[in-house]
Amino acid sequence: MTLPTVTVVGGGLAGSECALDLARRGVPVRLIEMRPETTSAAHHTAHLAELVCSNSLKATRRDSAAGLLKEELRRMGCSLLACAEETAVPAGGALAVDREAFSAAVEKRIEDEPLIEVVRKEVRDIPAGHVVIAAGPLCSDALAERIREKLGAESLAFFDAAAPIVDAASLDRSVLFTQSRYDDQGTGDYLNAPFNREEYERFIDELLAADRVVQKEFEARDLFQACQPVEEIARTGRDALRFGALKPVGLTDPRTGHRPWAAVQLRAENTEGTAYNLVGFQTNLTWPEQKRVFRMIPGLENAEFFRYGVMHRNTFVDAPHVLDKTFAIPGTTVRLAGQICGTEGYVEAMASGLLASANTYADLIGADPVSLPVTGALGSLVAYATDPVTENYQPMHVNFGLVPPLDDGRRRSKRDRYAAYAERALADLDAYLSSRGDLFNDGGQN
Repeated sequence: MTLPTVTVVGGGLAGSECALDLARRGVPVRLIEMRPETTSAAHHTAHLAELVCSNSLKATRRDSAAGLLKEELRRMGCSLLACAEETAVPAGGALAVDREAFSAAVEKRIEDEPLIEVVRKEVRDIPAGHVVIAAGPLCSDALAERIREKLGAESLAFFDAAAPIVDAASLDRSVLFTQSRYDDQGTGDYLNAPFNREEYERFIDELLAADRVVQKEFEARDLFQACQPVEEIARTGRDALRFGALKPVGLTDPRTGHRPWAAVQLRAENTEGTAYNLVGFQTNLTWPEQKRVFRMIPGLENAEFFRYGVMHRNTFVDAPHVLDKTFAIPGTTVRLAGQICGTEGYVEAMASGLLASANTYADLIGADPVSLPVTGALGSLVAYATDPVTENYQPMHVNFGLVPPLDDGRRRSKRDRYAAYAERALADLDAYLSSRGDLFNDGGQN
């Protein structure tokens, strides 16, 4: 069967995964990316699958929702997850990547795929034919307006933020120490900058007084909770950071032999360990203020910044009320994928691209759409994001709060309950994939 070309708009995580998966199925793909012709407020390169915020893809344990999602995607044959694992850097129990190596690995796979044509231009209107719009939450104004017109509804918006990255050579290793939380051997994957109480109080004072790019008090509805700027968290209480991103639990400062009052953790950006990002330090401070205030962190007094934190507006559609169960615009051959649907997170974007490919392929061959078990991390997220009953829709990561409860009557600890969720999810997913040989030939054993 000769299949028509599918146009994929956007070369981010969702678009790249969608293009690769379609090509694997024998579908010709025209992948259109607007960079470098047109850039965005958050991108720094013209590379495909650029990670614009953190380089962490979150937890790997199967008894966490993020780890379960990775295992589900592994069984579904996700190409970008394989690229991430190939380019991983040490990050404790998380999967973090060398962001440049990751983008290069994705681009290499796409370049080596003869069924994918990459076009560099801005898309200002919705193309004809079968289309997957994976333009991200930073799609161009012109395309966003066309989407709004097509949906007959206004897109929603939220502010998002990225953390700074510093030069490893400029850090004071006599102050910083290497340790993951609860690691007694001092061989962990994070650098830790320890505050005593006086240092922490001075830092909070200056953080709260610092100049911001957007000179207004943000309303809670404007800010996506998972990317709250560090200064906005501090405004909720002086100890908010000390019990959040700067919590010192499980850490011991080797200079004192005691737990610090608070601690900033720094995670490697690349395999060589030449750059580190400040974990949890998304910010809206001006660049001069970032340099001044963040150099108050012990061990960062002379820090050189490879990239300052930035804040930008992200756009997403009200998916439960304007898209169908496959994230398609009803009555059309246009489907949305990635963060523009409100499925928030790097791995969630990969998953959305994979689903967009499978459902588009199902359309092309006249098969039933994908209907993943709601017991899984991805199936429950899709169910939430496409359920018309969902009100006040906001961007959502996978989480175990979305899955149906266990019904065996047993009482379990949180850890055991999450492990049981994962066991149930993978069993249900394997059964479903095996039943859908038309779309998933490996039957869940990828």
